[in-house]
Order: sequence, then C-alpha cells, then structure tokens
Amino acid sequence: MKHYDVLILGAGAGGLMCAAQVRQNSSLSVAIIEGNTRPALKLKASGGGKCNLTNVEVDESHFLGDENLVKQALSVFGQKALLDYFKAGGLRPVIRKERYYFCPKSSDEIITILMGKTSGCDLLLGYKILSVEGQNPFVVTTDKGKFTAEKVVVATGGASYKELGASDIGLKIAQSYRIKTVPFSPALVGLTLQPKEFWMKELSGISFPARIHVAGKTLDEDLLFAHKGISGLVVLSASLYWHKGEIVIDFLPDFDVNILKKEKKSISTAIPLPKRFMKAFLEAIGLEDKGCNRLNPQEFEKLLSIRHYAMAPSGTFGLAKAEACRGGVACEELNPLTMEAYTVPNLYFIGETVDVTGELGGYNFQWAFSSAVMCSKTIML
Repeated sequence: MKHYDVLILGAGAGGLMCAAQVRQNSSLSVAIIEGNTRPALKLKASGGGKCNLTNVEVDESHFLGDENLVKQALSVFGQKALLDYFKAGGLRPVIRKERYYFCPKSSDEIITILMGKTSGCDLLLGYKILSVEGQNPFVVTTDKGKFTAEKVVVATGGASYKELGASDIGLKIAQSYRIKTVPFSPALVGLTLQPKEFWMKELSGISFPARIHVAGKTLDEDLLFAHKGISGLVVLSASLYWHKGEIVIDFLPDFDVNILKKEKKSISTAIPLPKRFMKAFLEAIGLEDKGCNRLNPQEFEKLLSIRHYAMAPSGTFGLAKAEACRGGVACEELNPLTMEAYTVPNLYFIGETVDVTGELGGYNFQWAFSSAVMCSKTIML
C-alpha cells in the first residue's frame, strides 16, 4: 500500500483547489483519487461550458447552511481572493448580467490553472472509492487497490449529475465514522405543479424576468415555463429554500399595475408580458381580457394578483435534473475554522459534501474553493 501525507478524495473544484494549496505551500506528499477518468467534469460542464465561478455579491446570506461556517470560509478565501487567484494564473473572468463571473472562453481555462498548480501531486483517475477505514493512518480502499494517509480530505461532492460520476460516497464515509449526515435531496431544480397550475404547462418555452418570495427570501431572475412545470434561474434558486407549501411569484417586478386603471387597451395588450402568458393567466384567475378602464374594483383586485401569485408546487424535477444538492455532512460535526471532523482528527469534509448549498450563480463553486482553502491551511500546519 502506497502511503501519502494527504489523500484528497475527489478531483472537482474543491479537491483540486485543496491539492493545489497544499502542494504549492508545503512539502507534503499528496494524491488525488477520482472515480472519473477525467478531472473536474462538473467544472467543465457548468455554465454552458464556461463555468460561472463566483458572483458579484457574495456573503453568507446566499447560502443554505450554517452561517458561521460559511462566513468563516468566505473570510479566509472570499470572492476577491478567488478572482485574484485565478487572475494571477492568467484568467480574466467576464461579468454577465452584471452579477455572474464566467470564464471568457471555456471552463478549460480554470481547469488548466488548477491542474498546473497541482503538478507534483499524484492524480489517480478512474479509481472508484469504496471506503475509508481506520485512523493514524487512514486506509482508503478503491477498486484498484488500497492507500494509506495521515490526513484525508473528502471532496466527493453531492449526488446530482450522476452522469458525471456523482455519488453519495462522501456521506457513507462520514457515516462509517458515526458522523451525522443529512440525506442528499435535489436543489437548484425546477418545480412541478399542482393541478391548479397545470395551465402553466401550455406555456412551455416562454421566459421573462420574475421575482419569487419563498421562506423569507426574495429572488430576482428569469422564470421559464417548461413541460414539467416551472424552471429558469429564479425558480432554481427558489427551490433551494422551498420544502413544501406556498411560494409567491411576482410576474411583473417593479411595475405599478395601478397606472393601467385609465388604460383603454385590453389587459393582455397593456401589460408588458408575452401575450400568450397573459391570455392563460387571465383565464386561470377568471378575468375577462377587456379594456383595463372597464375593470370594476373587484376585477382590478384580481388583476393585482399578477404581482403576488401564490402557488404550492407539488415537488421538484428530481435529482437527475438538479444542479446541486441540499444535505451532506452536518455542519455541527465540523470545526468551522478548519473543516475537520470534531470526532475524527485529520479527517476533513469540504465543498458540496458538506450540508451547505448556495443559490444559483457561482455560489457553490465559491463555497467549494473557500472551504478547500480554509481546510488546506490547517493541513499545512
């Protein structure tokens, strides 16, 4: 069995960043074990192949999880540090929609930088991780043999994107050491409909900016109607906070419907939304498509629901369609300064393996990189 100072399980964003930090700043021997035959498949596929690596606005309020843990990781390696790190490697991220940082050409740019900085680490690709046992040293068993290490970092991610090799092995490792976990469930995913909202299924392909209020959060982005329900960036972020019950959709953010009271045009013409949507919406709320100035007070009150349409989704599109997962190793099991398990010294969990999930828009890669850097600093002590 080959022995290493540090074994990092997973060659995704967090695993590669952790390995890069340890390798660049210490003389420790490091190996990265990855079940896929290529590293960083999720990084490569994300953002339409251009990787949304972080956001213009980054703080703990954009994450579901222990705020203290997230805040600490961001204080160690926040948005500016992340951008500076990759700029030093030659990447010049571009901003889209005034909020999202992307690679200018392709995700390969960020992967190339990370792979360059892990030079000197043993990269074991196509090694399926089966178990981690023991302590001092740990024994990591794969389908191609066993390895030992003084320290192990579990960066195996969540259970979404199974076609990219995702699995729940990180939770199984934690559970084998009696570390509390939260089952993985879909996040950043479309929402399915109750029969009352089946009218939305006929609008598949229509998209426009909307605002969703859910669980005390207010989210703004594009909403997309799909065959299975509702999707789009605003719905995906809303799904992170929705478990059951109602969400409230504002189909006309920042538009004052009251200015239409004297408008002679029909409702579907006067309101600046796709006419097909307006026709379906009016039918759903039982309102005739007539001149706005012909609406009586009760009818106008009905129309105002376009700014606060309450609906209860029936569920989600499922893990197969999810961009990320809720769940993971319970935050209270980890030292918020190090990502080390309280009950198992030298065993660390980072990134999506931990029960921290960000909204859509680069937050989950930011978390992966931030938690990896915070973990690496401790490993090198």
